[in-house]
Amino acid sequence: MVYVLAVSCRVVWLGGEMLKVVIVGEGAREHAIALMISRSSTSPKIFTVASYVNPGLKRVSEGSGGKLVRCNTLDPMKVAEAVEEISPDVIVIGPEEPQFHGVADVLIDLGYAVFGATSRLSQIEKSKVFMRELMWKYRIPGRLTYQAFKSVEEAVEYVGNAGDVVIKPARQVGGKGVKVVADMQAYLRDVKSEVRMGYVRKLTDDITSHYSDIDYKVLVEERVEGVEYTLMTITDGYSVLPLPLVQDHPHAFELDIGPETGGMGSIQGPGKLLPFINDDEFVRSVEIVEASLRALQEVTKERYVGVLSGQMMLTSSYGPTLIEFYSRFGDPEVANLISALDTDFLEVVEAAVSGRLAAVKLKLRDSVSVVKAVCPKGYPSNRKAAKGHPVVVDEPKIKSYGCEVLYSGTELVGGTAYTTGSRIVEILCDGDTFQEVSGRVDRCVEAVRCGDGWEVFHRSDIGSEGLLNRRLALANLVRNTYWYRVSRNLINTKVDWIPGKGVIYYD
Repeated sequence: MVYVLAVSCRVVWLGGEMLKVVIVGEGAREHAIALMISRSSTSPKIFTVASYVNPGLKRVSEGSGGKLVRCNTLDPMKVAEAVEEISPDVIVIGPEEPQFHGVADVLIDLGYAVFGATSRLSQIEKSKVFMRELMWKYRIPGRLTYQAFKSVEEAVEYVGNAGDVVIKPARQVGGKGVKVVADMQAYLRDVKSEVRMGYVRKLTDDITSHYSDIDYKVLVEERVEGVEYTLMTITDGYSVLPLPLVQDHPHAFELDIGPETGGMGSIQGPGKLLPFINDDEFVRSVEIVEASLRALQEVTKERYVGVLSGQMMLTSSYGPTLIEFYSRFGDPEVANLISALDTDFLEVVEAAVSGRLAAVKLKLRDSVSVVKAVCPKGYPSNRKAAKGHPVVVDEPKIKSYGCEVLYSGTELVGGTAYTTGSRIVEILCDGDTFQEVSGRVDRCVEAVRCGDGWEVFHRSDIGSEGLLNRRLALANLVRNTYWYRVSRNLINTKVDWIPGKGVIYYD
């Protein structure tokens, strides 16, 4: 596989009439995709198939001459019915759940050009066990040791004796449900063992009650520390086109504390890198994604057309390390692409679905960008309390600061926008320095509120000098430790102990 990241190249759409594009999904990710497509030189008509009316998507669709169609996006046949009335030239599937439910499969069978993973290909995100098994079978670099469990009894026994571990739901559940347990204080070992076992029971109950489409319930991985970043790539099944690195901030509160969310904000730039990730680490990250894509296509015997994103971490154990895959754009990470890319995004999508991605070269802007989510109080732990509050957004004020607003968990009902219990909006801004851009976004946050006085919150530290310096210091520490371990040949062998099986060596 090859990847390119250089000067602009125009891919010409050969159709005669105005291009019609359908976007499946209803969140800020899809709003960002719609905005990028709407700015294409081909002036396409955009149609959105969504489970609720997102005011931003409705505006972009209708402004292009298209419309928003309400539909259960998890029902492939319902989506197909909506799409057939539109008869689009290309379909972009935004979220992961429609992929898991086979929406792309049905649309492809009907003969449509689809930018989005099929149900079999999207297993690389849906099943974290499948992803880990794939990486170990094909000996792909950056893989973590793990154990997976179908029964709560086996999982409880294992974690009761485990040390430093990360406990995860074995299925993708929207970026939530991860618990990291460090075991470095001997006097707390029994207490932490009880915490691990109690969490496994809770996690198994949650997975069983909400999902019936996966066998494994709990995944336990070795704990690694370092700096996380996201590598989003576009592929046509033959070539991989890496996009600029972005760093998500999943924790709800300042200084990376609090429960994990779908993403409180993200930073990007300058160029293809981040301040704490170097060019060699970028290349090695791309190689991990490329190798995984080759393995996935070999196993499934299907061509991958769409987005394959690696949630990476720079660690002292393996250097660039794969935490998990996404079979779609990250949210909020995709919002950063609006200001980062100086390339016709629709041309890239069309090149992917037609198998001509190798001809596309991206042109990037030199600026940096910051995205921050504004959320209702209660998110993410009490979404019921965070739901149903009227939303007021002063868009002219946001635009006066040179920023863009993307609607996320906001539903339009009878002319009034209400919170859905998730993030309300995401605000994107770009400029010369992270600190200046971050400050402008903070001023824009004041333009977002709930009309009934319900509190909203955001993370002001995203893009701040203090947080960036912490990232730089940690990256330098783990980078130096990694290369020391390499020089001492301390990288490859791992030891684990499994009840009833004894000592297990990984290589």
